[in-house]
Amino acid sequence: MAIKELTDITEWEVLRQRIESCRLCPRLVVYRERVARDKKRAYRDAAYWGKPVPGFGDPLARLLVVGLAPGAHGSNRTGRMFTGDSSGDFLYAALHRAGFASQPVSKHQNDGLQLRDVFITSVGRCAPPENKPALNELRACRPYLLAEMALLHRVRGIVLLGRVAYEQMLDILRPQLRNVKPPSFAHGTLFMAGGDVPWLLASYHPSRQNTQTGRLTAAMFDQIWSQARALLNGDGSVLK
Repeated sequence: MAIKELTDITEWEVLRQRIESCRLCPRLVVYRERVARDKKRAYRDAAYWGKPVPGFGDPLARLLVVGLAPGAHGSNRTGRMFTGDSSGDFLYAALHRAGFASQPVSKHQNDGLQLRDVFITSVGRCAPPENKPALNELRACRPYLLAEMALLHRVRGIVLLGRVAYEQMLDILRPQLRNVKPPSFAHGTLFMAGGDVPWLLASYHPSRQNTQTGRLTAAMFDQIWSQARALLNGDGSVLK
């Protein structure tokens, strides 16, 4: 193993420990720990994670996927991004169909799931009340996302799941945009700023509110991952 790879492994482990031990946001600490203590009846025998959740996936990924924050009884229970709730079920099934995931389900950290060329993270690391992190909480979390992005040396594109993730990423990249005005959020929005800036592809979030109402269908979601694959291969800039 190369020295650089060994260094990266050490940096990932240090970052993981920093994230998991974070207590910067009192409101979120109280909420995530209360949920982990009181539990949902369906998971009353489960050992809840109850801590901030680090990103998950291929450290050599060319595609970064960014969501909003852990679900109270999903990632806050399992300790893995988009794992253990309906949003994750919808996401990983689509990633499997697109060839980015080794299996269509993500149940817990030791279920054997592997991501190929994809790393999944979020703008918030703690489950927020009513799935609504405050702006100051997202700002407190931002260094963790920036640290992950700095370690993901090969990223060429970013899929943003939901308006908040899209707008937060635009804010992160703003100094690199050279006065280019990005498009507003909409499902399927593609922003290619050029240069060293990764392309951005926006999607509705795979929340139950969107998937059960038909606002986001499996076919619509599959288009996002098909386009991401085409962009990574250098042969697609519009939805097929």
